[in-house]
Amino acid sequence: MNDPSTYWLTITNIALGLVTLICIVAVGIGVVQELAARSKKKATLSTLDSEVANLVASFGDGHAFNIPSLGVTMADGGEELGKKEQR
Repeated sequence: MNDPSTYWLTITNIALGLVTLICIVAVGIGVVQELAARSKKKATLSTLDSEVANLVASFGDGHAFNIPSLGVTMADGGEELGKKEQR
């Protein structure tokens, strides 16, 4: 440690090691946050999917919605085909 170039080289190596550790910790925190966000989003979408499935099941075929003031409306905006002719 008496050589000045060895002293500064050691200080530089320690500083670079600390910067590397800080970067590794920052990336690790980012990965954990991303995994938590994906997990939360997946749970939320799962709940939403079940709610939408229940809503569609309550309307029978899933294309007609009964609104009392409007009557039966078509969810896809199409025209009702009516009944098929019996042969």
